[in-house]
Amino acid sequence: MLPIFDGGSPARLRILRSMVQFADFDSRGYPMVDVRTGYGQWVESYEQTVEDAMDVDVLARLAVPDWPSVRRAADLGCGTGRTGAWLRRQGVAAVDGVDLTPEMLAVARAKGAHDRLVEADLAASGLPGEAYDLVISSLVDEHLAELGPLYREAFRLARPGALFVLVGLHPYFIMAAGMPTHFTSAAGESIAITTHVHLVSDHLTAGLAAGWQLAEMNESVVDDRWIALKPKWERLRSHPVSAAYAWRKPA
Repeated sequence: MLPIFDGGSPARLRILRSMVQFADFDSRGYPMVDVRTGYGQWVESYEQTVEDAMDVDVLARLAVPDWPSVRRAADLGCGTGRTGAWLRRQGVAAVDGVDLTPEMLAVARAKGAHDRLVEADLAASGLPGEAYDLVISSLVDEHLAELGPLYREAFRLARPGALFVLVGLHPYFIMAAGMPTHFTSAAGESIAITTHVHLVSDHLTAGLAAGWQLAEMNESVVDDRWIALKPKWERLRSHPVSAAYAWRKPA
């Protein structure tokens, strides 16, 4: 069953979204840089920093996607190729990747999981329309000021009946932890990358407006595995940390 918005017009939802700003929750105060600058600097330590529990383990728990049946996937915000490599291990036949940061693309290219890599904005990928059985985006949405362009581009790329799978930080986690996406620079300084808070309702509104049908949603919480990885997160135990959405394009 699709969600029903009772009394919330698109204009009203836009007003509510504009009131939720990461700055209202930021407890770190790290210097902040734009996405391309930040990931260009983070690239060397990125794969040693990001935990599988944040994204690919959440993808693995989704029931709707039949990964081995996917002939061709578009990986929007492919980064160093972690998601693309995971998809290939699940039996996905071919994966095209798009990312804004050339340094990240260079690592992905060396990894060899993607058939094609494009340096572009994920909302204007330049990839062919209606050419993909799966469109996927991982750990990207918190960097987008608006979700609509991503959902619309994914819809353009997807074949009728295809899926769009998005996994990212749960908005509640961003607010409760007060922590932006960040990395440690070569000089040992903590640097934040532009972070936005998108409520679950923002995702539902953007997805439905683009024409998608919600097929599945999964929310992951801070559990024993997370506490073992991040002992300081004990205060966040049982709080949502990641969210995954599986959308289907009408046939």
